[in-house]
Amino acid sequence: MEKALLNVKEFCEYLGIGETKARELLTKEKCPYALRIGNRLYANKAILDKWLASISGKC
Repeated sequence: MEKALLNVKEFCEYLGIGETKARELLTKEKCPYALRIGNRLYANKAILDKWLASISGKC
């Protein structure tokens, strides 16, 4: 079973980006896939995948 939420480290590995850029993306005001639980940042993988598909023209 795959995880629904990716922490910052997993998000970095999934997208192949650094932690600074990952945190920048996850803290943007209207980020559709970002989720904050307490002080921790997460990315909702299902919404992230849909967002990636939409911006890459494969919707």
